[in-house]
Amino acid sequence: MAAESSSGLVRTIGRWSLAALIVNSVIGGGVFGLPSVVEGRLGKYAPLAYLIAAAGIAMVAACLGEVASQFSETGGPYLYARTALGRFWGIQIAWMTWLSRLAAASGTANLFATYLAEFIPRAVQPVYRVTILAALIGLLAVINYRGVQSAIRVSDFLTSAKIFLLLIFIGAGLGWLIAHGLVVSAPMTHKVTFQDWLGAILVLVFAYGGFEAVFFATGETRDPRKDAAAALFYALALVTVIYILVQVVINGTLANPSASERPLAEAARHIFGNGAAAAIACGALVSIYGYLGANMLHTPRLTFALAEHGDFPRFFAVVHPRFRTPHLSILVYTFLLLAFALVGNFRWNITLSAVTRLLTYASFAVALLVLRQKRPEADALRLRGGPFIAILTLAFCVMLFLETPLSNLSIVLGVVVIATLNWLLVRNSDAAPHLGA
Repeated sequence: MAAESSSGLVRTIGRWSLAALIVNSVIGGGVFGLPSVVEGRLGKYAPLAYLIAAAGIAMVAACLGEVASQFSETGGPYLYARTALGRFWGIQIAWMTWLSRLAAASGTANLFATYLAEFIPRAVQPVYRVTILAALIGLLAVINYRGVQSAIRVSDFLTSAKIFLLLIFIGAGLGWLIAHGLVVSAPMTHKVTFQDWLGAILVLVFAYGGFEAVFFATGETRDPRKDAAAALFYALALVTVIYILVQVVINGTLANPSASERPLAEAARHIFGNGAAAAIACGALVSIYGYLGANMLHTPRLTFALAEHGDFPRFFAVVHPRFRTPHLSILVYTFLLLAFALVGNFRWNITLSAVTRLLTYASFAVALLVLRQKRPEADALRLRGGPFIAILTLAFCVMLFLETPLSNLSIVLGVVVIATLNWLLVRNSDAAPHLGA
């Protein structure tokens, strides 16, 4: 029988399921559209940008791996920031991360309706769109409400299906390139500059994002101290290989990838015809649904952790007596996700996710530096050259943050104000002990 954590949640997530959950949280709908954006900026150098972005993300992941190995309870980035930097900064990171996950998932839900319109044109009409989104999100809510084990099975299945379809595309594309050679690329309309590189890497950092949210569910992981770092690097290595090979196939089979909104479908059509393009569209739907399923599993655990530590209303931390899930947190997240999906737009969602994600990543590096001073004898993973990696990570985040348009900072300031009000309301209340301590 699965062990139970001190919070009342059941520890059922093993190393490979955790790795699958990370892959599911990273590979969403972006892989089906991003190759056009990256190729448009860098042309034939696009695959190299994935390696550079992967190197930056590897530093972030290394910091996260060391910090996460010191905790065995639910909370993820919020808990790490709270323990290392105090209650105020923990709440700030929690709000930014929570809203980022809501925005990203709601934008992806809208993307599902857009892709579905390839088969059912009415899917984007208001009444049909509301019905589809309600059914889409509601089914995932029911699965997660009834137990983490059923949610993990769904996540594992969707991850396997997603990876299988992408590998078929990669294999078929590489086979076609070997047989026919590269197509003649359309000449670029601009000279590649340093700003182009920064812009492409910025987009790709966000494409790699989402792995950090999985650590909200540490309280339901069997052995988080041993499994977290290993699952993180297995998953990111697989994602990097898939991203690079997809870009290679796109660049090799399409003369002008930047002109297509659905580059994988266009490449499949070029190789095998319209049937293959439809299959890729189906793959996009599977990928998006898997991404939403992963978010439904881990994001409600953030509000659960906030309530467990006295920083949110207590009802968010209630655990269902039968299913052992934070069912009220799941229900609140479901209604907010549906509301964001119905009233928000994709551009707003991406902006919010992008800016707050960089700040969350920087908090991992700061937490590593602080916790090494606070807990020198902690039973945890210790990176060789950890402080140096943390400093490089901070520099990486700052450089990309400076690339973000100043107009987007208003969203960050709004989140800061909300989080500060939250802190003012709870600062004089009794705080729960740091469960990770």
